[in-house]
Amino acid sequence: MSSAILQNDRMVSTTRITREEFLQKIFQDNYEDLKTKGTLRTVRLSVPGTEVCLAHILTPTHTEVYQNLGLHIGVHEGEDHTGETIGLVRVTPWEAVVIAADTALKSADVQIGFMDRFCGSLILTGELAQVETAVKAVVKFFEETLHFHTCPIYKS
Repeated sequence: MSSAILQNDRMVSTTRITREEFLQKIFQDNYEDLKTKGTLRTVRLSVPGTEVCLAHILTPTHTEVYQNLGLHIGVHEGEDHTGETIGLVRVTPWEAVVIAADTALKSADVQIGFMDRFCGSLILTGELAQVETAVKAVVKFFEETLHFHTCPIYKS
Protein backbone atom coordinates (compact mmCIF):
# COMPACT_ATOMS: atom_id res chain seq x y z
CA MET A 1 0.00 0.00 0.00
CA SER A 2 1.49 3.33 -1.02
CA SER A 3 0.71 6.77 0.34
CA ALA A 4 2.36 10.15 0.65
CA ILE A 5 3.29 12.35 3.57
CA LEU A 6 4.44 15.93 3.86
CA GLN A 7 8.05 16.08 4.98
CA ASN A 8 10.08 19.29 5.10
CA ASP A 9 7.42 21.07 3.01
CA ARG A 10 7.43 18.51 0.18
CA MET A 11 5.43 15.40 -0.55
CA VAL A 12 7.33 12.15 -0.04
CA SER A 13 6.02 8.80 -1.24
CA THR A 14 5.75 6.13 1.42
CA THR A 15 5.19 2.41 1.14
CA ARG A 16 3.90 0.27 3.99
CA ILE A 17 6.01 -2.78 4.71
CA THR A 18 5.27 -5.86 6.76
CA ARG A 19 6.74 -6.52 10.20
CA GLU A 20 8.92 -9.21 8.66
CA GLU A 21 10.28 -6.84 6.00
CA PHE A 22 10.91 -4.17 8.61
CA LEU A 23 12.94 -6.54 10.81
CA GLN A 24 14.97 -7.74 7.82
CA LYS A 25 15.85 -4.14 6.95
CA ILE A 26 16.83 -3.30 10.52
CA PHE A 27 18.90 -6.39 11.30
CA GLN A 28 20.08 -7.17 7.73
CA ASP A 29 22.58 -10.04 7.82
CA ASN A 30 21.92 -10.90 11.49
CA TYR A 31 18.17 -11.30 11.01
CA GLU A 32 18.05 -15.05 10.30
CA ASP A 33 20.54 -15.80 13.10
CA LEU A 34 18.58 -13.74 15.65
CA LYS A 35 15.31 -15.24 14.50
CA THR A 36 16.62 -18.81 14.90
CA LYS A 37 18.00 -18.17 18.39
CA GLY A 38 14.68 -16.78 19.55
CA THR A 39 16.32 -13.60 20.83
CA LEU A 40 14.53 -11.28 18.46
CA ARG A 41 11.88 -9.05 20.03
CA THR A 42 10.09 -5.94 18.87
CA VAL A 43 8.72 -3.32 21.20
CA ARG A 44 6.30 -0.61 20.10
CA LEU A 45 6.52 2.72 21.77
CA SER A 46 5.17 6.15 21.19
CA VAL A 47 7.52 9.09 21.06
CA PRO A 48 5.68 12.35 21.51
CA GLY A 49 6.26 14.73 18.65
CA THR A 50 4.89 18.14 18.00
CA GLU A 51 1.49 17.42 16.60
CA VAL A 52 -2.23 17.81 16.89
CA CYS A 53 -3.17 14.16 16.46
CA LEU A 54 -6.93 14.43 17.03
CA ALA A 55 -9.37 17.22 16.22
CA HIS A 56 -12.98 16.10 16.23
CA ILE A 57 -16.31 17.85 16.62
CA LEU A 58 -19.35 15.83 17.60
CA THR A 59 -22.94 16.41 18.64
CA PRO A 60 -23.99 13.39 20.68
CA THR A 61 -27.68 12.73 21.21
CA HIS A 62 -27.40 10.45 24.24
CA THR A 63 -26.97 11.72 27.81
CA GLU A 64 -24.63 8.80 28.59
CA VAL A 65 -21.90 10.33 26.41
CA TYR A 66 -21.83 13.48 28.52
CA GLN A 67 -22.06 11.55 31.80
CA ASN A 68 -19.26 9.11 30.89
CA LEU A 69 -17.02 12.01 29.94
CA GLY A 70 -17.64 13.42 33.42
CA LEU A 71 -19.06 16.66 32.05
CA HIS A 72 -21.56 16.86 34.93
CA ILE A 73 -19.20 16.49 37.93
CA GLY A 74 -16.39 18.42 39.57
CA VAL A 75 -16.38 22.08 38.63
CA HIS A 76 -19.31 21.31 36.32
CA GLU A 77 -21.40 19.65 39.05
CA GLY A 78 -25.08 20.13 38.49
CA GLU A 79 -24.62 21.36 34.92
CA ASP A 80 -26.41 19.57 32.10
CA HIS A 81 -24.42 19.63 28.87
CA THR A 82 -26.80 17.34 27.00
CA GLY A 83 -27.33 18.68 23.50
CA GLU A 84 -24.15 20.75 23.47
CA THR A 85 -21.48 20.15 20.88
CA ILE A 86 -18.25 18.53 22.06
CA GLY A 87 -14.84 19.34 20.62
CA LEU A 88 -12.04 16.84 21.17
CA VAL A 89 -8.41 17.84 20.70
CA ARG A 90 -5.28 15.85 21.53
CA VAL A 91 -1.79 17.29 21.30
CA THR A 92 1.78 16.22 21.89
CA PRO A 93 3.82 17.22 23.76
CA TRP A 94 1.10 16.94 26.34
CA GLU A 95 1.86 20.22 28.08
CA ALA A 96 0.83 22.02 24.88
CA VAL A 97 -2.79 21.32 25.84
CA VAL A 98 -2.58 24.44 28.03
CA ILE A 99 -1.86 26.50 24.91
CA ALA A 100 -4.68 24.73 23.07
CA ALA A 101 -7.15 25.54 25.85
CA ASP A 102 -6.03 29.17 25.98
CA THR A 103 -6.36 29.51 22.19
CA ALA A 104 -9.82 27.91 22.22
CA LEU A 105 -11.13 30.17 24.98
CA LYS A 106 -9.77 33.31 23.30
CA SER A 107 -11.25 32.43 19.91
CA ALA A 108 -14.81 31.39 20.78
CA ASP A 109 -17.47 31.19 23.48
CA VAL A 110 -16.70 27.64 24.67
CA GLN A 111 -16.17 25.96 28.02
CA ILE A 112 -13.41 23.56 28.99
CA GLY A 113 -15.13 20.31 29.86
CA PHE A 114 -11.86 18.55 30.59
CA MET A 115 -8.16 19.21 30.19
CA ASP A 116 -5.31 16.82 31.03
CA ARG A 117 -1.76 18.08 30.73
CA PHE A 118 -0.45 14.57 31.41
CA CYS A 119 -1.97 13.06 28.25
CA GLY A 120 -2.66 16.14 26.10
CA SER A 121 -6.44 15.78 25.97
CA LEU A 122 -8.83 18.70 25.74
CA ILE A 123 -12.62 18.52 25.69
CA LEU A 124 -14.55 21.67 24.79
CA THR A 125 -18.30 22.20 25.05
CA GLY A 126 -20.64 24.80 23.65
CA GLU A 127 -22.80 25.68 20.69
CA LEU A 128 -21.87 24.02 17.39
CA ALA A 129 -20.58 27.17 15.65
CA GLN A 130 -18.54 28.18 18.69
CA VAL A 131 -16.92 24.75 19.14
CA GLU A 132 -16.11 24.60 15.42
CA THR A 133 -14.52 28.03 15.59
CA ALA A 134 -12.48 27.07 18.66
CA VAL A 135 -11.21 23.75 17.25
CA LYS A 136 -10.32 25.38 13.92
CA ALA A 137 -8.47 28.17 15.73
CA VAL A 138 -6.48 25.67 17.79
CA VAL A 139 -5.45 23.63 14.76
CA LYS A 140 -4.60 26.76 12.75
CA PHE A 141 -2.51 28.25 15.59
CA PHE A 142 -0.59 25.03 16.14
CA GLU A 143 0.04 24.60 12.42
CA GLU A 144 0.86 28.16 11.39
CA THR A 145 2.40 29.65 14.53
CA LEU A 146 3.97 26.71 16.33
CA HIS A 147 4.68 24.69 13.16
CA PHE A 148 3.18 21.51 14.57
CA HIS A 149 2.04 18.68 12.34
CA THR A 150 -1.75 18.73 12.34
CA CYS A 151 -4.51 16.35 11.41
CA PRO A 152 -7.71 17.11 9.56
CA ILE A 153 -10.68 18.25 11.64
CA TYR A 154 -13.42 15.63 11.59
CA LYS A 155 -17.07 16.21 12.35
CA SER A 156 -19.77 13.71 13.27
